[in-house]
Amino acid sequence: MTQIISIANQKGGVGKTTTAVNLAACLAKLKKKVLLVDCDSQANTTTAMGVDKPALKASLYEGLIGDAGIEDMLLPTMLQGLNLVPANVDLIGFEVEMMSAPRREARLKEFLFPVSDKFDFIIIDCPPALSLLTLNAFSASHAVVIPLQSEFFALEGLGQLLDTIKRVKNAFNKSLIIKGILVTMFDRRTNLSQNVVDDASQYFNDLVFKTKIPRNVKLAEAPSYGLPVILYDKTSPGAKSYMSFARELLKR
Repeated sequence: MTQIISIANQKGGVGKTTTAVNLAACLAKLKKKVLLVDCDSQANTTTAMGVDKPALKASLYEGLIGDAGIEDMLLPTMLQGLNLVPANVDLIGFEVEMMSAPRREARLKEFLFPVSDKFDFIIIDCPPALSLLTLNAFSASHAVVIPLQSEFFALEGLGQLLDTIKRVKNAFNKSLIIKGILVTMFDRRTNLSQNVVDDASQYFNDLVFKTKIPRNVKLAEAPSYGLPVILYDKTSPGAKSYMSFARELLKR
């Protein structure tokens, strides 16, 4: 059965897109069939996969408003087994146009349905906001992975996100679970990073993944080359940590 996983946090700059791109790439390296869905109007996932956004004939926006089917926009990537549903700035219009549409929270679920049995994993990169797009992602997903950066305000706002997930579960998607919390931008040299891990583990226990994603130059550089870090520099700490995370996720 296909696992649909949203990568979500309403805070920006927490490593959400980095996690979506590199988790998808590592799962593909582990011989899984993976679909990566860019559900953010900033379309950073699309850029990170080396796609020329102005040249796109169709994007997620056209899919969500019903002007195109998912088969019309599946893009192969440089990794065998990994496909992409791209996005561009047009996705901003979805929030406005669907404001009063019936079943507006189910558009993404309906869009993904035709390929729901063709992949082992569908990874959705959510926008950094608790918006209609995020609601669509949660309604379509089986689980949520929450990236949590190792910084002072990390846990602030997390309660609001967990409350939103609970509300979506009660109203639209009874089977939605939190797959886990992934600590990102971890710097073992600082007390602050360790304190964030300790606090998260105290509050959330086993929900916190054992793998921690370190601050790593190669992770930051890879998107500018349109590559997942595992193709940019597979020996880097960033590549090794995301591969470790993918294996831990498969066991969970």
